[in-house]
Amino acid sequence: MTSEALFSLALTIIFGALVSGTPLLFATLGEILAERSGVMNLGIEGMMLVGAMSGFATWFNTGNIWLGFLVGTLFGGLLSLLHAYITITLRADQVVSGLAVTFLGTGLSSILGAAYVGKKVPTPNTIIVPILNRISLQEVTVVLIGLVVAPLIWYYLNRTRPGLNLRSVGEYPSAADSLGINVYRIRYMYVIFGGLMAGLGGSAMSLVTDPGWVDGKTSGMGWIAVGLVIFASWDPLRGLWVAYFFGLLRRLPLDLQNPALPLISTANNPSIGRVMDMLPYLATIFILILGSREAMRKRLGAPAALGNPYIRGERGL
Repeated sequence: MTSEALFSLALTIIFGALVSGTPLLFATLGEILAERSGVMNLGIEGMMLVGAMSGFATWFNTGNIWLGFLVGTLFGGLLSLLHAYITITLRADQVVSGLAVTFLGTGLSSILGAAYVGKKVPTPNTIIVPILNRISLQEVTVVLIGLVVAPLIWYYLNRTRPGLNLRSVGEYPSAADSLGINVYRIRYMYVIFGGLMAGLGGSAMSLVTDPGWVDGKTSGMGWIAVGLVIFASWDPLRGLWVAYFFGLLRRLPLDLQNPALPLISTANNPSIGRVMDMLPYLATIFILILGSREAMRKRLGAPAALGNPYIRGERGL
């Protein structure tokens, strides 16, 4: 393999990692803000599935991919509103509510999306880059949005007054309440924002990353996003890098099917491909086990009030 071909392959892998990791980045950023407010959302997988299904259905029926993004995003936010009401207003257990929302989203996407399985979609507009061959305008747009949004959220969280209010609600809500910050409103806002981002991530999967709809489209990406929040220490910029790293892990088995790579080609060595397919999920399981210990979560930077419902007038968090 020539040096030029190797360089082209490397760039293809890098760009593929960006495209594959961007839906995961959206979901991770949304979950970071939701958890920073003190609410754990394990319903991301269901929200991503609903977003992916509704986004694709909208694109298929209207031919407008950007309308598909909008609808998928809104449906993810609608499902997160249910989670917010259950956990913030009714003060139910956040883990149980999140799991219930995931089951609901999985079931809805499966039933409502059955008519769209295997449906063809319009050919996306492409641009030709000599080294990368053909890439779609939608891929470039989605990647650029991710690269811009992550630093903006970091700045908002760490350098603005609303970001300070958000962090105070997640750390010590009773103190924030005493200063006139509406804890309930803050938590509602960011849980819904997290759902909108999850819906956007799901839409990106069915519209850009792998256009089309099949049952279980997200393949556990929502659970990976939950793990990445811990891995990123609740920091948006770290979330950017870990999301793209996991995107690389997911994309590599496809890019390494090139028979010209005799030692690592998954086409010549199927066992390598199977091991690499498992890597993102094995890493996520390890991270979730690591983050299940309260002492470890605090050491990693978890908000002190994460998972605790707030009752006005009650002492403590």
